[in-house]
Amino acid sequence: MNDQTRRTFVRTAVAASAASYGRILGANDRVQMGYIGLGNRGDQVHDAHLEFSDAPTVAICDLREDYLDLAAKKSRATPARYQDYRKLLEDKNVDAVVIATPDHWHALMFVDACRAGKDVYVEKPFSLTVWEGRRMVQVADETKRVVQVGLQRRSNKALKEAAEFVQSGGIGQVTVARGFHLQNEWPNGIGSLANGPAPSPEMWDKWLGPAPKVPYNANRTFYRFRWFFDYSGGQVTNFGVHYVDMLRWCLGVDAPVAVTAMGGRYANKDNREIPDTCEVLWEWPGPKMMTFNQYNANNAPANPNGTEMEIRGTKGTMYIDLNGWEVVPQKYTEAEVPARTPVDRETERSYNPSRKATIEPKKVTTRVDNQAHARNFLDCVKARNLKTNCDALTGHRSTSGPLIGNIALRTKSYLEWDGRKEQFTNNAAANKYLRYEYRAPYKLG
Repeated sequence: MNDQTRRTFVRTAVAASAASYGRILGANDRVQMGYIGLGNRGDQVHDAHLEFSDAPTVAICDLREDYLDLAAKKSRATPARYQDYRKLLEDKNVDAVVIATPDHWHALMFVDACRAGKDVYVEKPFSLTVWEGRRMVQVADETKRVVQVGLQRRSNKALKEAAEFVQSGGIGQVTVARGFHLQNEWPNGIGSLANGPAPSPEMWDKWLGPAPKVPYNANRTFYRFRWFFDYSGGQVTNFGVHYVDMLRWCLGVDAPVAVTAMGGRYANKDNREIPDTCEVLWEWPGPKMMTFNQYNANNAPANPNGTEMEIRGTKGTMYIDLNGWEVVPQKYTEAEVPARTPVDRETERSYNPSRKATIEPKKVTTRVDNQAHARNFLDCVKARNLKTNCDALTGHRSTSGPLIGNIALRTKSYLEWDGRKEQFTNNAAANKYLRYEYRAPYKLG
């Protein structure tokens, strides 16, 4: 699509959507939904919205007919079917869209949807690059669209209480927070499929979209696209965005001040580009430290509680996962650590660091579900409340941390980060990874 065509498309879609929006919501208080991307995650998010009778599915879009068939079968009415997302955005019956495509499509579809006057629920990670994410925030603000990013923990009341507990000093001064993605994929991982002819060259070209043109490989499609940097940030963004978002929420911080990382393909024999083993380390204002630990050749529990995340404070440790959170008190002593000299041996013998804890243990059970997040989005669309539980800026901030973690990994660098300018201050070469050149004719508006 050239620039002139895109501008014409956007102007037409905005006008059409503005005309239909008041009619639909004013008449029957419904949010008529369109879905772009209906595989794996898209199917799950579609299910979440189907729980609500005020969110009928009126349009669906995917390159695969079998995905469209499944989505149509689940819908209460017969939705319009599209293979080109731009046609769905032109549909006057659509009020809001869900974008659950591979990551490299998020920014283009999001910007076009906002400019077409549609409210947007976009799956995580928010973007493939930091520059894309910032542009998406700008366009959402300019167009006054309601945005929900698919970080579902933000709509869980129990986890909100966990964040408030940490921010209020419940576990004392936090020094380190950690998230873990543990999965043993050894020895074969995703396999080593060879390049070959695409079943449909036209569909392969459409699937690639703005990404570089490369020979067809089945491992680059569907869920396994997450093992290749052209389409995803790997598990650092796939799982890491969830954990960074939750931990950032608990710590009450926006942007890190520095990041470094190590890792690689250490054990698995496949054709992946992302690591099977890595650790990303960020420093945040406070100062506080955060790590994402990806161990995909060993899945032994990372801590005694076997949880996805932990936050260590001076008074206690919080363990968090999808099933809830728990605080384990930390014992401490006010006595100074004795010097190991002959005159201090008596003091050393009486030194006892295991004194009574100053906080009580606490355990809260819950279950994160997609429905609560969908409901929050629908309510905000109706109320025209632009501040959803995970709005565009929140999603962008939580995605940027993992994205710059990948840059540190790929450049083997310690990088200092200016969160306001969204640039590295000590490595000009690393700044080149903050965006990439879209394949012609794709451009981000």
